[in-house]
Amino acid sequence: MYGIILIIIIVLIILSSMIRILREYERAVIFRLGRLVGVKGPGLIILIPFIDRMIKVSLRVLTYDVPPQDVITRDNISVNVNAVAYFRPFDPAKAIVAVENYIYATSQICQTTLRSVLGEYELDDLLTKREAINQRLQKIIDQQTDPWGVKVSMVEIKHVDIPDQMRRAIARQAEAERERRAKVIHAEGEFQASEKLSEAATVLARTDIAIQLRFLQTLTEIATEKNSTIIFPLPIELLKPFLKKEK
Repeated sequence: MYGIILIIIIVLIILSSMIRILREYERAVIFRLGRLVGVKGPGLIILIPFIDRMIKVSLRVLTYDVPPQDVITRDNISVNVNAVAYFRPFDPAKAIVAVENYIYATSQICQTTLRSVLGEYELDDLLTKREAINQRLQKIIDQQTDPWGVKVSMVEIKHVDIPDQMRRAIARQAEAERERRAKVIHAEGEFQASEKLSEAATVLARTDIAIQLRFLQTLTEIATEKNSTIIFPLPIELLKPFLKKEK
């Protein structure tokens, strides 16, 4: 009786070591007596007990939050930058055989590449050319992890921490730029207004009656303001006949 129970237990142990069920996003890297024999899954797979060894690999995208890195920009400004990287193993066999721990190795590549690449840019480029820098980081890291069977799909810079002194300098620079633009716009407006006034003066100078009509229109505008004191400008053309008589 005890012998039958022992046999059943041994059979169950053997069956449990033989049968594996993998999810859709999982793959099994199979080693037979230490030698790689292939990748299996998903679904039901059968192993040879005590001979085959299985290492499970997930094909889902992994999100790695790159810790803040101290970076010296090309214009010698110290900034603190952190980023996020998205990667996944596309070749489970390489991810297990080519590197000891592909997740740790990829994370270290992300950190070192972030420091070296960002050090080639000036601070203004880090703030304004974020998209181009992200694409370059992704391309460089992906080339380095490709022999490991790891695909880096995206690298995004999350935050650039600037020293307080530099923030104040940037704020002053932005304020000066706004003032410059305001002065340029004001000067352009004055220039355009002077051109229009010059054209109007040319038109009025063609005939005396035009000046008189403009004079009457000005008086009408002054009358509508309900002022207690009204100053009448006297055109010099009205005095010309008297001046001629005196001569």
